[in-house]
Amino acid sequence: MWKQWLIAVVLVAAGTGSAVFFLAMDSSSTEQAGEEPRASKVSAVAPRLQQVRDEIRSVANLKALNAVELTTEVTGRVVQINLEPGQKVSQGDVLLRLDDRQARADLQVIEAQLADARRQLERAQRLRSNNSVSQSQVDELITAVSVAEAQRQAARVRLENHRIEAPFSGVVGLSDISVGAYLQAGTTITTLDTTDRMEMGFAVPERFVGQVRVGQSVIASSPAFPDEVFRGELVELATRISELSRTLSVRAIIDNPDGRLRPGQFMSASLTLQEREGLVIPEQAVMIRGDDKYVFVAEDGVARRVSVATGSRMPGLVEITSGLTLDDAVVITGQDRLSTGDRIEVQSNDQAIPENRFARTVES
Repeated sequence: MWKQWLIAVVLVAAGTGSAVFFLAMDSSSTEQAGEEPRASKVSAVAPRLQQVRDEIRSVANLKALNAVELTTEVTGRVVQINLEPGQKVSQGDVLLRLDDRQARADLQVIEAQLADARRQLERAQRLRSNNSVSQSQVDELITAVSVAEAQRQAARVRLENHRIEAPFSGVVGLSDISVGAYLQAGTTITTLDTTDRMEMGFAVPERFVGQVRVGQSVIASSPAFPDEVFRGELVELATRISELSRTLSVRAIIDNPDGRLRPGQFMSASLTLQEREGLVIPEQAVMIRGDDKYVFVAEDGVARRVSVATGSRMPGLVEITSGLTLDDAVVITGQDRLSTGDRIEVQSNDQAIPENRFARTVES
């Protein structure tokens, strides 16, 4: 019985060897026939010139150009109030007035004393002409007049301190003060902010300091208004670089005509370093091996590998600073299987490079 099994195994091995032999013969005959490998199907596009913008993105905070907490300078009872949260006021508008009757009376007393001191001085000066009074008496009266004038000025200031006026045009904040409330000196009554233009502070990485200058355009966005952008320009640069963060603090002014942005609000700032016209291709066309970046171009049905240098990039697009021209047909699909000299067949390509401007962004 075992002999029959042995014969069967020998026959199977012989059959397998024959199949391998015939397959090898078929392969060698194909190679001998000189048939060329099938051309790879790829898609290609031509590079395009368009505006490229280098920019830095950073988190930022907003501040009002002018901001102050309005406080009382004297003690008194509130008799008039003009504080509506969100109300726009002009410089000099009276926002709150305390009871000033005592201050007015004190001013009248001092003005009467001043008038009497002046009359005595005039009389003494007339008498001095015929030596009826001494010069020392005249000098004392001159001093008395000067003191009375100073007291009058102080009384006027005390009277004015019973009124709180807007030191600049802006928007009034919240207030808990009511008419009739008795306020101590130093009580905060509200805030006042200038918000038609806002100051935005953020930081620029040290490596970009040489490219930053006053007057560069800034674009800002806020999570509170996701579909809107706010524009402005850089106005101030710090004189020192932070040793901890290795960044330079900068300030920009952005427009806020509708007053929707508020002091203290979080923003995303985009500072444009420079704009130029650049050669761009789809980012998917660029292959990377170690430090070498390259693309494949189609030339008369044959693939050719070309080393390139890249510049600005964004999702989907990359700037080529050297290695390509506008006349090159850059392979954008199937290039991962290509080698220089491979036959290719360029298919119709519906992908187009977008016309809009793009920017390289650096998060700081």
